Amino acid sequence: MQKYIYIFLTCIVLAACGTHRNIVSQPQNNKQGNKKSSKPIKEIRTKVEYKGLPWVTNKSKPIEITKGLQNKHVSVWASHGRYFNQNKDRWEWQRPNMFCTNEDLFTQIIVVPYLIPMLENAGAIVFTPRERDWQKNEIIVDNDNEILLPYYTEVNINKKWQNSGIKGFANFGKIYGDKTNPFKEGTTRMVQASKVKDCEISYQPGFTKSGRYAVYVSYPTLPQSVPDAKYIVYHKGRQTVFNVNQRMGGGTWVYLGTFDFDYGCNSDNRVVLTNESSYEGVVTADAVRFGGGMGVVARGGKTSGLPKCLEGSRYYAQWAGAPESVYYAKNGTDDYKEDIYSRPYMTNWLAGGSCFAPNEAGLNVPLELSLAVHSDAGFSKDYSSIIGSLSICTTSANGGLLASGMSRFHSRTFADYLLNGTNRDIIRKYGKWNRRYLYDRNYAETRCPIIPSAIIETMSHQNFPDMTMGQDPNFRFTYARSLYKSILRFNAGMHGKPYVVSPLAPENFCVDFVANDTVMLKWDRQDDVNEPTAVPTSYVLYTAINGYDFDNGIKIKGTACKIKLMPNTLYSFKLTAANEGGESFPTEVISAVYNPHATKTILIVNGFQRLSAPAIINNEYSQGFDLNADIGVCLDKTLGYCGSQICFDKTKIGTEGPGGLGYSGNELEGHIIRGNEFNYIPVHARAMMKANRYNIVSCSKYSLGKNIVNLDKYDCIDMILGLEKDDGRSLKYYKTFTPELQDLLEEYVQRGGNMLVSGAYIGSDMRKDDEADFLKNVLHVTYNGSVRPSFSNTITGMGTSFDIYTTLNEDHYASTTIDLISPIGKAFCALTNNEGHSVCVAYDGKDSRTFTMGFPFECITSEKKRSAIMRGILDFLLE
Repeated sequence: MQKYIYIFLTCIVLAACGTHRNIVSQPQNNKQGNKKSSKPIKEIRTKVEYKGLPWVTNKSKPIEITKGLQNKHVSVWASHGRYFNQNKDRWEWQRPNMFCTNEDLFTQIIVVPYLIPMLENAGAIVFTPRERDWQKNEIIVDNDNEILLPYYTEVNINKKWQNSGIKGFANFGKIYGDKTNPFKEGTTRMVQASKVKDCEISYQPGFTKSGRYAVYVSYPTLPQSVPDAKYIVYHKGRQTVFNVNQRMGGGTWVYLGTFDFDYGCNSDNRVVLTNESSYEGVVTADAVRFGGGMGVVARGGKTSGLPKCLEGSRYYAQWAGAPESVYYAKNGTDDYKEDIYSRPYMTNWLAGGSCFAPNEAGLNVPLELSLAVHSDAGFSKDYSSIIGSLSICTTSANGGLLASGMSRFHSRTFADYLLNGTNRDIIRKYGKWNRRYLYDRNYAETRCPIIPSAIIETMSHQNFPDMTMGQDPNFRFTYARSLYKSILRFNAGMHGKPYVVSPLAPENFCVDFVANDTVMLKWDRQDDVNEPTAVPTSYVLYTAINGYDFDNGIKIKGTACKIKLMPNTLYSFKLTAANEGGESFPTEVISAVYNPHATKTILIVNGFQRLSAPAIINNEYSQGFDLNADIGVCLDKTLGYCGSQICFDKTKIGTEGPGGLGYSGNELEGHIIRGNEFNYIPVHARAMMKANRYNIVSCSKYSLGKNIVNLDKYDCIDMILGLEKDDGRSLKYYKTFTPELQDLLEEYVQRGGNMLVSGAYIGSDMRKDDEADFLKNVLHVTYNGSVRPSFSNTITGMGTSFDIYTTLNEDHYASTTIDLISPIGKAFCALTNNEGHSVCVAYDGKDSRTFTMGFPFECITSEKKRSAIMRGILDFLLE
């Protein structure tokens, strides 16, 4: 304990050099710059290793990870967050708004959607001292809240739940003031464990909005607690089982996973804790939390007014039951510094008592390394050079030793792994990057942790060339994968064990009928040319049926499998690749429907693959991002924008704040913006099912280009193009109709095929002469410009009218522009916008028919309207 007190006091004394200022620097090569620390130690092997049960185990996972990060506990966080400035009596960001974001927002969109899932897919248990869930809603079910008691139910059979005598969480819908600990305001429950379940508690929330919610549980840790408490999460009718090691982590929020839940209150959407265990002892219980929610800690008499996930760690630490010593390092007088200290202190609090900090007080969670992900200041005077990455460690604190007795030079080696890895991987992928320095300096986030730790300064948020890459989701994936691989390699080196890098997602996913009621799913493996071990040895197929959530997956060998379908049932599938090192991200979602009375089959093609940065302005005088022209496309959703860029003047480079190059507004702060969810095939298929006439199959558009799918088998093709376009800036190439795809579709309609095409850039992405010929000869349309809906987003025609998503929102991606397309020859206008302009063209030819929409079909806001419009389209194309 004396060692922990020494570290705590040292951090206070060195506060001035530990408040992590941005490092301003010009691009440097590896031989330039300030004095660096000594070389990393070659031998990083340690005898310290945790061999007990993990904090949390997903028992429903169909694969076993043996050469990844299984049973490894790590702490990872995204730099800064919203904090209360006492001097100004207001909440504000810790870093300036630049290039439509700021460091507080930007680093989170690397860590949350990419890095943390990659680590978890490799088997790691990841703790983060900031709220990770971007869900604004929050429901807490707890035995202490009488209002929710109907949804908190204890079942007693042979044994009985009773008060544990330990304080626990209680929340009565209040705001938390100074020093208030919500985990000291309630009671907790306990019951004797049993080999066979004979007691349970059901936590059944009432969801005011359907969507994805993180699930957290809490409980007290007692001397006789079991290491395998069984929690069952029911999510839209599916069950996922977790074992939680209650011998650690008592008295705080413990993350299980993030799941889809339905609106309302029913037994298909809840969490159940049983007393079933393989060990003698007790199972304990407290609250269950669904969703991240809005900030609840008041400073200066007011909360931030933003989601918890955007606030600094200082406030999450209080919300999560941490003692005052964790988040009150400056006696509540300086939230800025307290936020910095709370990140490592919270990590230390959890790790204390484990094998990695055996002499420290804490919650016994075996956290064995920590990583802080930041971005840096600095700019290139030539307006075109990359600033790049640097890493930071601290080797001198506490006599050069960590809490386990390991040398702090392990942190130096860890920082070196991170820096070299990002430089290598980014150059291999994109051909350019800059490795800056590895600093051994006094920074709180590397000095205060009692386990190996590092800071990675990903790039300069002040340098436009860096941010043109950083704002691209493809780059963020590459960067996060590099960090994951460095953590994997460093951890394997510490424990002297072989490792395998998890594979990339499968490609060319498609489904087709091979018998009346049987479909064949096929795909190709995707090789990672830079990682020889990242080879898939199996695949995991996830299936959703009708309104139920995806199941927990089945393990499959090979690159194809057959599935027998129930009649008139919507099946949706997604796929991951797996090996001994872990699991990839999933593919897009594809679907199939078997109709016993069908005489025709429709192929739905997902052509909406785009992920991109916002529109770019870069000329002699101006530089920056133009959100008004095109905000780009994120993966799933983002909270990473602060507002539109205001200053584009290149002569103002180097100035932070108003009047400086890159300075941006704040109108988007706290706003969730939906992007590409890669699940639009089920939306189209569900609308088609209402007609009750057709078999339905689907595929990725890349399957067409590979000639994996034979188009001649289908009576109609539904081409989903969403926001697909060649924007000229994305790090990957996207195009509505590539030359190869044009040839395939032209041949298809010439042979009598029928086609539905919808997307926001049907005409505007096809401006060359040969592309305009394709629009004319195949779709029978001509492009007449694009419009931005202002006051109305209503589309009229086909005997009805309906609204579409045209403004940025958290529920669905928006078609912020609509292509005006006019009929050619025998074609005719089928739908118009509110100004009477043609936005949809139908063509009734002698041998084939086409129906072309200048906006995405899936952007129709009403499901009922989507079904009615789709039925009319299919009647025209096929009947």
